Amino acid sequence: MKVKVLCRNPDDYVRETTRDIQRVPRNYDPTLHPFEVPREYTRALNATKLERIFAKPFVASLDGHRDGINCLAKHAKTLSVVLSGACDGEVKIWNLSKRECLRTIQAHEGFVRGICSRFCGSSFFTVGDDKTIKQWNMEPPGCGLQEEPLNTILGKAVYTGIDHHQTEGVFATCGQTVDIWDEQRSSPIRSFSWGVDSFSCVRYNPVETELLASCASDRSIVLYDMRESAPLKKIIMQLRSNMLCWNPMEAYNFTCSNEDYNLYTYDMRRLDIPVTVHMDHVSAVLDVDYSPTGNEFVSASFDKTIRIFPKNVGHSREVYHTKRMQHVICVKWSADNKYILSGSDEMNIRLWKANASEKLGLLTPREKAALNYNQKLRNKFQHHPQVQRIARHRHLPRDIFKQKRELREIKEARRRKAQNVRKHSKPGSVPLVTEKEKHVVTVVK
Repeated sequence: MKVKVLCRNPDDYVRETTRDIQRVPRNYDPTLHPFEVPREYTRALNATKLERIFAKPFVASLDGHRDGINCLAKHAKTLSVVLSGACDGEVKIWNLSKRECLRTIQAHEGFVRGICSRFCGSSFFTVGDDKTIKQWNMEPPGCGLQEEPLNTILGKAVYTGIDHHQTEGVFATCGQTVDIWDEQRSSPIRSFSWGVDSFSCVRYNPVETELLASCASDRSIVLYDMRESAPLKKIIMQLRSNMLCWNPMEAYNFTCSNEDYNLYTYDMRRLDIPVTVHMDHVSAVLDVDYSPTGNEFVSASFDKTIRIFPKNVGHSREVYHTKRMQHVICVKWSADNKYILSGSDEMNIRLWKANASEKLGLLTPREKAALNYNQKLRNKFQHHPQVQRIARHRHLPRDIFKQKRELREIKEARRRKAQNVRKHSKPGSVPLVTEKEKHVVTVVK
């Protein structure tokens, strides 16, 4: 004989304390919830609207420089310390958590062209228009002592950029040539040149640490291996590249910012065609820096805006601008993947949130669960027209809006002209050139 009894576990419906929320029993059978998808769609729409309402990316402004900011550098070991170099030769060390300047050093006569931290964070290097390379102690001097560099190297030409090796006491500079230096020597241990007048930037690969790349004035990007005596290969583009940054998670990929308003992501194993062309800026792109996750990068442009791009998407997901911010010269992504730093012409360093609608500070477990749920909903319904329109829309300054419209008309006219030429020519005589193939002239090995 079977006897049916009710068995209830009090843990399933009784609160642990009186301050807990009431436990509600739920049956997840889909037949009992026929309107689940419409309900989720409404929630996704509301979550997208709330995300745009709470999008307040600007965090703080660090003022104190007396000339435009020309370069920024992150401390190799400390999240809250940032170094900045200005056009009057002044270098400042900032504490981001306190939003104050820790030290001011008159490092060079003329522009500070480049600044980088040593891999251990004990010192940093600067180069300037006075043809010198200077190494400075990261710690301030004792009471009553003057700021003096640990080491000074006088070169033969102006240096335009510097970068330090990830694990060794070796650094690279660029100017008329790309030079590899040992910290213990006053002359370069190796120099690279490939018939180029000058170089604007040099960057070490953070993964394959013996590789480095530079941008040259003859519209080329040159790749080097420190173990070789000559450069590896170079790619010549239609217009000059200003800055270059390696992907910290993918050893072969790098992104360069170009004078033609675009950014190009390349795989160094196949340089004849870029992996992705990133378009949205309306003026020359001056700087680029990757997030520590390698999934996104931030770009600074002469059009007074900062844009955040996913690494494999052609258009930006976010654009930052203010009324006061002028031409953005340099930009950095913080090592904790939460903040972006930008330096611009009007002598200010600005601190932005990498995720514009992110709430700063501690979150309760319920807040975290709600944020994660809303994010899942937005991802689920991201291709619905209403959700997509709200998530994609950004207010732009009037000048940039007009320039974007003008550029769109120019591109459309060129595309229409090419179609007409192809239509009235002999079949096969006018080949179809894709957007990726347009910008590369040749690859030299």
